Amino acid sequence: MSELPNCPECNSEYTYQDGPLLVCPNCAHEWSASDDPSSGPGDSDEKVVRDANGNVLQNGDTVIVIKDLKVKGSSTVVKGGTKVKKIRLVDGDHDIDCKITGIGSMGLKSEFVKKA
Repeated sequence: MSELPNCPECNSEYTYQDGPLLVCPNCAHEWSASDDPSSGPGDSDEKVVRDANGNVLQNGDTVIVIKDLKVKGSSTVVKGGTKVKKIRLVDGDHDIDCKITGIGSMGLKSEFVKKA
């Protein structure tokens, strides 16, 4: 019989498994059995990038620009509704690197795109 971890919320030892979830009868906290309870929220080294609607973005996704964006140092504009294919996620202020047809390589902020 395997030892179940203590509740990450109240540290109760009386946890039980209910399907794929672990449940604490004292505080009613539920968490996934695959989660590591020793690591608190935000301890993950991997950054999660989300679009304007809250969908998780990954490398290679296709996104759509949701508003007109001025290109810094140029008079061109990326129009809302422009589809951008094969994005790359990077660290920094602009978390998406991509190539836009007619403009070239540029960085976008994830808050101005939605997943296609």
